Parts: sequence; structure tokens; C-alpha cells
Amino acid sequence: MTSSFRSPAITGAHMDEILGGRRLRRNRKSDWSRRLVRENTLTTDDLIWPLFIVDGENVREPVPSMPGVVRLSVDEAVREAENAMRLSIPAIALFPNTDPDLRDASGTEALNDQNLVCRACRAIRAEGYNVGLITDVALDPYTSHGHDGIMDGEKILNDETVEQLCRQALIQADAGADVIAPSDMMDGRVGALRQALDSNGFRDQQILAYSAKYASGFYGPFRDAVGTNATLVGDKRTYQMDPANTDEALREAELDIAEGADMVMVKPGMPYLDIIRRIKDTFQVPTYAYQVSGEFAMIEAASAHGWLDGERVMMESLMAFKRAGADGILTYFAPRVAEVLARGR
Repeated sequence: MTSSFRSPAITGAHMDEILGGRRLRRNRKSDWSRRLVRENTLTTDDLIWPLFIVDGENVREPVPSMPGVVRLSVDEAVREAENAMRLSIPAIALFPNTDPDLRDASGTEALNDQNLVCRACRAIRAEGYNVGLITDVALDPYTSHGHDGIMDGEKILNDETVEQLCRQALIQADAGADVIAPSDMMDGRVGALRQALDSNGFRDQQILAYSAKYASGFYGPFRDAVGTNATLVGDKRTYQMDPANTDEALREAELDIAEGADMVMVKPGMPYLDIIRRIKDTFQVPTYAYQVSGEFAMIEAASAHGWLDGERVMMESLMAFKRAGADGILTYFAPRVAEVLARGR
């Protein structure tokens, strides 16, 4: 049965009258026009490339839950630092997979100036590569229980942990780290780190604070990569943030900035774009996002099944961080994104 309703004839003039002359598609009609009106731009200057370090030589060990990501021996990390320079990636972030035999309850391997991170920093510096070195300040890669701090029973000891983090940071700075990045979420650690660095002659070392690090379910593949999934006892909700909170993120960032943080970071990234936006708008300081392992793994898995255009979604996800206000992004996609940008996509 045919409907008796009649659709009015829409002419160009009629539509112009409806729209009042405002046709937003004019600016989208061609590539050159879209480029001219684009509000946010992604470049290699926005990228930080996380690398996982293991013991040995000539080691490139795949991380099963992170397709395309490998654990690297120090010599291979040096090669990737050179690759970062070739791709114009400004900085790399180093994370160790510490031998289980070297892990103990207090994370003393973090204080070994010959640990994996320190050796990697020195080896990269010895080659003279002009790439920023960001080192993670936390105890979880070194503790037998997988937590970011020293424990007394089931309690994380804040102040005792901060004291150890300061010693860890000094060792990393002496090894050549440019940026000290505390990811532990202990209270007061940024101020203590700034004081320790300054009083020991490391005034130029920057602090990138993991200011809003949430107790998230998106970290699983990372914990596989650094070997803490098997060791973690309980969870980290007494020191990492509740995913339900946003105002608390502003308070955390405000404290870190007041204590001397040069840059702040939100982790994870994509599920917390609102937090990135609020922090950037409120404090107008360099603000970073960490596209964490779970975000990476989801995109890779969907791409492998043909459910998503992997490259397109990869680029779109990073643009989302830029749109939210991020000045830089830690992402495992960094070398692939750099290659795409070099092709002019």
C-alpha cells in the first residue's frame, strides 16, 4: 500500500533558505580544504615510544598479548633508540622485565645502578643518540609482590616507599635519564623527588608525574610484558585512583604541579579523555596521555579479525588524545604512526 503522504520538493534555493546559507559541508568537499580547516594536527612531535627491556643479548622476545611489541635486550634497545631518531620520535620510555630471582619484598634491584634500565640509559647515551630518555620510577617491576611500594602486611607504606623512590630516581638520573616519571601514586613523591634531584645536582632533569593514574583493568598486557601479572598480590586500589572520580584527578594534578612536576599525565588514555580535557583546561601545563597496553591490544585484536581498519583506528585514536588536549602521547603504536605520518597520511 502506497503512503498518501507527500514529500515537498527540496530545491537548492529552498535548502539555502532552510540553512540560512550555512552549508558546513563546503569546508569538507576536498582534501586541501579539510586540511586548511583542521583544528588539531598529529605529528611525530607528539609521540613517546615505550620500550620493554630484558636481560641478554640480541633478544627480541614477542609479548603475546601485544602483537608486534617485543621485549628488547639492552643492545636491541640501543638500535630502537636509533630508529626513534630516524623516525623523528622525540623520546622513548624504558620499562624493565626484571629476572624473578632479582625481585624481593622491598624492590632492592631498583637501587642497583647496573639494573636493566640504568644499563640501557648508559648504552644509549654512549652512542650519542639525541632522543629523550624517560624512566619509570616505581617499585612494581622489582618487587616480589608486584606492588608499587614497600609493604607491611597488606598495607603499602607511603613514606618509606617515597624514600626509596628518591634513591631510585637519583640512580636513573646518574645513568643518563632526562625525565623522571613517577608512576607509583604515593602521596608527596613529586616534591620529595624534586628536592632529591636538585640537592644532588640534577636540576635539569624533568619530572613527568603520573598524576591521574587509575586502578584500571586496561593494564593486563603491560603486566605480562614486565612480568608482574604472575607476582601481583591483590590489587592497587589503595593508591591508584577510583575510575569513578574526576574532581580527585584535578586535586592530584594540582598537588603534583605545586610540588614541582614539569609535566603531568593521565593513565589510561582513551577511557579518560574527559580527565585529560579537564586537567589541560584547568592548569594549562604540558599534559600527556598514556595509550595503555589494553587499549593497544583491543585495537590490534579487532584489526586482526578484520572487524576494524587497524591503521585508520590507530590514527583516529591518537587524534582523539590531541583533541582532548594532550600535548604528547605514550603509545606502542609510535613507530607505526611515525611511518604513516612520513607517508603523508
